[in-house]
Formats: sequence, C-alpha cells, structure tokens
Amino acid sequence: MLVKDVMMSLDTFPVILENVIFKEALEEMNHKKLGIACVVNQDNSLKGIITDGDIRRKLLKIQKPLSAFFIDDCIDHAILSPIVANADFTLEAAVEIMRNKQIWDLPVVDNSNKLVGLLHLHPVVEALLKK
Repeated sequence: MLVKDVMMSLDTFPVILENVIFKEALEEMNHKKLGIACVVNQDNSLKGIITDGDIRRKLLKIQKPLSAFFIDDCIDHAILSPIVANADFTLEAAVEIMRNKQIWDLPVVDNSNKLVGLLHLHPVVEALLKK
C-alpha cells in the first residue's frame, strides 16, 4: 500500500497561503477540525506547517498581546522545514517516519515540492487494520 492510497485530498485539510494572517489560519484549522495547517505559496509549493503544538509553544515563548499575534502573517509562525512524504512512499515507510519523529501528520509533496495531500495517522491506522 502506498501513501497516495491513504492520504487526505487537498480540500479535506487546512491549506493556507503564506501571507494569510495567523487568525485566519487558526480559523481554518478549527473549521477543518485538524491540528495542522499546510502553508503554501501561490504555486502550491509547501512553505511550512503550523500545528496545535507549535501554536502552544509560540504563545508561551512570545510575550506580546494576542491581538498583535493574530495579525502576523501565518508564515511567521510556521515550521519552515517540515518533514514530508512523497505520494509514492510505501505506507510502512511513512509510518516509520511518523513513529521516529513522533508526529501524527505528514504533508505529502511531489518531486517539485508541490503539496498534493496529507497523511494523517487515523486513516493510516484504519487502512492498516483492514489490510
């Protein structure tokens, strides 16, 4: 089984442009009910990710009013070198990456770093249990 067989499609998880304000990024994460947002440029190249955990750590580290925090560009608070998978990776290889890095989500990119999907742990577990 390959990553592309299980990955979430672009319309099912938060994908935001790098110049969107942080508040809108949080709203999209809340709307899609997922603890990650992928940050892309106009060409859909992956520029970074924002996760619930990253947000918590930023709030504790950055001592400024929330209103100021919310109007920052989301890219200012993104992880700029996220761990990624390719759609043609085996599911087992991707799960090994997730296990080693202790993460629940892996952005899926093509060979030119364009975002094509997201591998989320829950669908992976379901797929492996049905196997």
